Amino acid sequence: MEHSNPLTKASVGQKFLTFGEIMLRLTPPNYDKIRMANSFEISYGGSEANIALALANLGVDSTFFSVVPSNSLGKSAVRMLRSNDVHCTPMILSSHAETPTHRLGTYYLETGYGIRPSKVTYDRKHSAITEYDFSKVDLEGLLDGFDWLHLSGITPALSKSCADFMLAMLKRAKEKGMTVSFDGNFRSKLWTWEEARDYCTQCLPYVDVLFGIEPYHLWKDEDDHAKGDWKDDIPFQPSYEQQDEVFQRFIERYPNLKCLARHVRYAHSGSENSLMAYMWYQGHTFESKLFTFNILDRVGGGDAFASGLIYAMMNGYKPMDMVNFAVASSVIKHTIHGDANITDDVESIRSLMNMNYDIKR
Repeated sequence: MEHSNPLTKASVGQKFLTFGEIMLRLTPPNYDKIRMANSFEISYGGSEANIALALANLGVDSTFFSVVPSNSLGKSAVRMLRSNDVHCTPMILSSHAETPTHRLGTYYLETGYGIRPSKVTYDRKHSAITEYDFSKVDLEGLLDGFDWLHLSGITPALSKSCADFMLAMLKRAKEKGMTVSFDGNFRSKLWTWEEARDYCTQCLPYVDVLFGIEPYHLWKDEDDHAKGDWKDDIPFQPSYEQQDEVFQRFIERYPNLKCLARHVRYAHSGSENSLMAYMWYQGHTFESKLFTFNILDRVGGGDAFASGLIYAMMNGYKPMDMVNFAVASSVIKHTIHGDANITDDVESIRSLMNMNYDIKR
């Protein structure tokens, strides 16, 4: 099957696939802390699911693959995805025999306000996806017909079966000529930085579009460490020159990369932030506008940035429009309850990205 390349020309009608865990999210209302809560608001989320939801709402043919328990919670999560036009045909509804604990992963969110930051508490150990044997999945059949595969660094931290299956997906997708995007998404509550770095080192040769460039190594190379960690002095809010150096180092090491992007957050308080982004594309590093805004719900902001950039690339936007559309998508997400950017009006994002903003850092 021939696949069009959204990195070199405008591309519409592409089929997008992602793989990861969807979780039940429980949030105390009115910015309450968990110890004060008498009730919880229910929603569903997870990095890869958030991106599938955002793209589906923007009109992309979007499919999400995961494993959920065959009970009311699992079926409710699938129903939510389908109600937002996400295809769930490959979804596995697991039985007790397949995943003994037979549960849907859960997380609790205390929403920050003012000087108090948000706080996440996970309850996802032994969830259905972590206990499923992915060697039983027909990988060729799963990937057939899709043009774009998106994965993240969260899923391989869940179990060895997830990690092995994801690496197999990357390799086969590359052989099939699919565009592959990857978000490092390091989660210290799931695995150590060394474990994450070692795994990402295996993934990067198969990636076209890389998100989440942080000021530390995403690859393992002892020679680099012997020379000193060149990124140690680069802050989480780098200058253009500092970020350009990071991008250049990645491109030198992995010439297969065609686009690299990261957003940069300036937290003025738990209720007000600023966002901007850097993107390397076609030999140049681009810097977006900076947006300052009030926050209703911060969770999923990075996923909204990634989905915005993927959408812009699929539709052949110019480089500066690509990075500004991605940041604007993330800004709008911060005004929406839940994990995903449920925005079906492309023009509202384009309008926001074309507005002038005062710089506040």
